Amino acid sequence: MPALTITAKGQLTFRKEILQHLGLKHGEKIKLDLIPGGKCIIQAVKRTGGMRAFIGCLANKTKKVLNIEEINEATQKAWAKK
Repeated sequence: MPALTITAKGQLTFRKEILQHLGLKHGEKIKLDLIPGGKCIIQAVKRTGGMRAFIGCLANKTKKVLNIEEINEATQKAWAKK
């Protein structure tokens, strides 16, 4: 089990392999669930995405042009995941 060192400012640095395991990148957030006995559960906070991310997600990656029905379906699926 990896051990973390607390800095003088009360900060922790996670090793790269831990961040990869959690699916986290620079600037993303984690959630701590505190449980009895001085223990906690660490989880990655789910990314919300947002419309800006949705609109730009396929930029320069496809040549397919979507019609309005396909755009509406993709939008509904993206919002349903929230």
